[in-house]
Amino acid sequence: MWVPPLRQDVRTLLDRRKNPFFEHAEAEYFLAERDGAVVGRIAAISNRLHNEIQNDKVGFFGFFECERDQTVAKALFDAAAAWCHEHGHDTLRGPESFSTNDECGLLVWGFDTPPTVMMPHNPTWYAELVEGAGFRKAKDLHVLEGGDEAGSTAPERIQRATDLLLQRLGLTIRPLNMKDFAGEVGRVKELYNACWERNWGFVPMTEHEIDHLAVQFKPVVIPDLVPFVEKDGKMIGFGLALPDINTVLRTNRKGYLLPVLPRLLWALKRETIRRARVLLLGVLPEWRGKGIDALLYHWMWTRAGQHGMPWGEGSWILEDNIAIKTGLLKMGFRHYKTLRIYDRAL
Repeated sequence: MWVPPLRQDVRTLLDRRKNPFFEHAEAEYFLAERDGAVVGRIAAISNRLHNEIQNDKVGFFGFFECERDQTVAKALFDAAAAWCHEHGHDTLRGPESFSTNDECGLLVWGFDTPPTVMMPHNPTWYAELVEGAGFRKAKDLHVLEGGDEAGSTAPERIQRATDLLLQRLGLTIRPLNMKDFAGEVGRVKELYNACWERNWGFVPMTEHEIDHLAVQFKPVVIPDLVPFVEKDGKMIGFGLALPDINTVLRTNRKGYLLPVLPRLLWALKRETIRRARVLLLGVLPEWRGKGIDALLYHWMWTRAGQHGMPWGEGSWILEDNIAIKTGLLKMGFRHYKTLRIYDRAL
């Protein structure tokens, strides 16, 4: 089920000169070798911005891959732990590659379906290696699915409710304006950090990080899947869903872009990708609890169906974010995967 990432994307992600994450963080990369052959890897991460925001001393591990050998896993985790301890951290947390704004979490339930774009997938026994190295659960991240690839639609009652909500609160909702892409990115910057300021593990994205992400997403963005909710012309909430390009990349077993690029461009143009992933959804604190999250989800679900993507994933959602999960369940979504973040005291 695993989908190989594009090598050039991983190379850019790890590059300390190209990835703006390193403007506020450091990382060291370790390989485990046996008889000259690589049998495991891990990154140790010190994210200064995280510790400033969360007021803690947490270091992180990410990019973990390993043979089914507890000795190798222990050596990798001990190397990451020692490095983080030397950098003043009292806890080792992960996997986060590099933070909650990137691919994060270890898949512990829901192995029988492939991952969507920018979501992890790992062998079932990775949890044994992590827990065998002294880690314990810090937080679970839930993944929900809605619709199906056969072409189901959102319940009609949800459409009526969203129409009433727009009218009652005097709101408007619109898609991303690609002709003003830079301006739209600027508006997202203003809203993003305010929307997620109190979430567990949250690290605000810097302006450079948002710009970097926007450049990566622009070739695959569908304007209809990036809705903005406004009140009197001021943006109070937004969502971001992307077509699940993993459905094309899954057969690209070596991870090189050129062999798969023509098929990917054709699939995007012809709208043959049947799945979408909702990556981001945020509402200003003073507007929460009014149903605007459901409004955004309904918009993305409906528009995705119009673009040939009747199945969607909402991911990831903190296990104790009851408000968002309840709203999605009422819309017909189902919990179908669980990711786990682990902690180990240093």
